[in-house]
Amino acid sequence: MAPLHLFIVNKSGGLIHHRPLGPKAPQIGTNEWLRIGSTFHSLHAIAAEASPVRLPGNKNPYGADDGIEFIEAGGLVLCCLQTRTGVKFVVTAEPGTPELDLMLREIYVLYSDCALKDPFYELEMPIRTDLFTSAVDALLEQLESRNTKSSADRPIVRF
Repeated sequence: MAPLHLFIVNKSGGLIHHRPLGPKAPQIGTNEWLRIGSTFHSLHAIAAEASPVRLPGNKNPYGADDGIEFIEAGGLVLCCLQTRTGVKFVVTAEPGTPELDLMLREIYVLYSDCALKDPFYELEMPIRTDLFTSAVDALLEQLESRNTKSSADRPIVRF
């Protein structure tokens, strides 16, 4: 039970970050990642429009504005967090991986702290900051050690 991949899609459907999160992650080429990111963006938009359920706090008068949040397949789980600015944080993992939603929220905080506060980072462009990469690595180590020790009271340290 481990996370496999992280990818971040901007509000236009462009892939701005992707990386494997563990040794069990399948090797996927850059072109395939670009295709996966834009395809997920399209499916997310279709799901948001096609949803007949209006969620509480939804600002879209025509239906759900949250789109795809969680998909569980035979050997894969996909969890998505869409921000109010339209950026989508997506993690794929093995079934049974705990706290994927917490991981996505923490990655969003790291994105805000490490990428958006970088004076050289431009919105909608690929994230190429080492600080973000190392912060995500540290977060994964903390979550892994927390899950192996089963100490739910241990706080997550932010960068």
